[in-house]
Amino acid sequence: MAFSIKTRQEEIERLKNEKLDLLVIGGGITGAGVALQASAAKMKTGLIDMQDFGGGTSSRSTRLVHGGIRYLKTFDVQVVSDTVKERAVIQHIAPHMTQPDPMILPIYDEPGTTFTMFSVKVAMDLYDHLAGIEGDSPLIKYANYMMDKEETLKREPQLNSENLQGAGVYLDYQNNDSRLVVENVKKAHDLGCLAVSRLKCIRILHNDQMQANGVRVHDNLTGEEFEIHADVIINTSGPWSDTVRQEDKEVYKKPRLRPTKGVHLVVDQSRLTVPQPTYFGSGTADGRMIFTIPREGKTYFGTTDTDFTGDYAHPTVEQSDVDYLLNIINKKYPAAHLTIDDIEASWAGVRPLIEVEVEGNEAADAATGASVSDSTSAPSAVSRGSSLTEAEDGLITLAGGKLTDYRIMANGAMKKIQQKLHDKFSKNFTLQDSAEIKVAGGDFDSDHAEEELARIAKDGVAAGLASEDATEIANLYGSQAEQIYDYAQKIKPADGLSLGETAALDYSLNEEMTLTPVDYLLRRTYHILFKSDTLSQVKDGVIKHMSDYYGWDKALKEQYINDLDHEIAESRLEGLKSKNK
Repeated sequence: MAFSIKTRQEEIERLKNEKLDLLVIGGGITGAGVALQASAAKMKTGLIDMQDFGGGTSSRSTRLVHGGIRYLKTFDVQVVSDTVKERAVIQHIAPHMTQPDPMILPIYDEPGTTFTMFSVKVAMDLYDHLAGIEGDSPLIKYANYMMDKEETLKREPQLNSENLQGAGVYLDYQNNDSRLVVENVKKAHDLGCLAVSRLKCIRILHNDQMQANGVRVHDNLTGEEFEIHADVIINTSGPWSDTVRQEDKEVYKKPRLRPTKGVHLVVDQSRLTVPQPTYFGSGTADGRMIFTIPREGKTYFGTTDTDFTGDYAHPTVEQSDVDYLLNIINKKYPAAHLTIDDIEASWAGVRPLIEVEVEGNEAADAATGASVSDSTSAPSAVSRGSSLTEAEDGLITLAGGKLTDYRIMANGAMKKIQQKLHDKFSKNFTLQDSAEIKVAGGDFDSDHAEEELARIAKDGVAAGLASEDATEIANLYGSQAEQIYDYAQKIKPADGLSLGETAALDYSLNEEMTLTPVDYLLRRTYHILFKSDTLSQVKDGVIKHMSDYYGWDKALKEQYINDLDHEIAESRLEGLKSKNK
């Protein structure tokens, strides 16, 4: 089903004129998950976001589906239990972007260490037990194990050997965060959801009984303002949850979030080589853990964990973030000698952590496992639990959590929404088993994902694509790759692009609501983050092809070029690098 600029205005007209059962505010992973489940239940659903889908936190994660083993140390067993089981579920419903990728956890004898050789084995055993990795489980081949110092250094020779005691190895999964969002949105759209990006909620509307019954929105593309009405409204706007609640002027009282910033840096794998994802204590006694992850010929590492009060739409990497991460990485990998000039790309994201208890006019749903902290806790100690609340006027807010547990969070919200539609509007809906709702692109055997993706890639080669392009397209788009191969057989390569790149871009423009070069090069693909070597050539081809497709005038084309150049410069830390010269 087409999902593009050509369908956008049609869906806006329907949002203006049709009352919805459910309106979802916020098109990150949480809102996308709710919209998919609601659409699968045949609710008339709308999904809006003021940016691109996944343009905020959900495209700025560590790009893993992981259970958060370190939370066991703070006794967040329920959070870990929920999320560790979800890894296999997400791999089942999104097999083209979620693959098992065992993690090495080196153990050092140093102040403030998160784990010892004894405690990490206990934690990994509990982790596996919670995930069901035991007995005749098909995942038993990924059961955790320990390595002594010699084995650890043989596996990962660049690690610092000083005070190294050994390592644990346990199962986690790699993931493509921004594509997980868009694949959920596309599936919801296929099931009837009216999904429109670049629509900003500017006011919550109410009926005569002072119950929330709609929103007023601003179209960030056209400047138009209009109203959308719905029986139930849910706020899933992540770091902006308090901002949306503020627009609900009838009931808003106080902030509930404690946003924190996380930063990741990317270098070429020749500068820092790791054989598989590696996770270790920072060694600075601050309680943080650091990931070092190989991907697409690069290695990225992070994350920081600091309180954030800036612009949620544009969190930036600061010199202190770079200094912090490079200091840790150069101690853990002393032969690397990384400097800021080695950094090819970076990203910063804002985590919407829950801080304060629900008070007064908002009722919390205890079934969601809401968790809180006080303002004196270190950012790294704040729980990653989620919270589901309903205000007196009926506005529902779903906040907090981790990318890994988005489906569980949506499940809890959908039960509340289903009950509310029944009790207050006499509407009956049957919820579907969300663990069996495949996202767009996931329609193949997840138990043999590697073989299936290889088969799909072979189909691309048979369609005339270069092997490298076909493999990348299969891994990015899964079963949808066949549609891209159909495009490839009907077109010629665009200037500056290969046939595969041209076909993938055409598909994304027509089927993924890709509206800007940044949408495509940062979130639909990872060119900006992991392909710095070829980015200059590809970006010119993408801009020209998109300009021809959309018919941009000179001024608009220049605006999008400037936006893209700014995004690239910011990712490459060009401002900080110039100050360091």
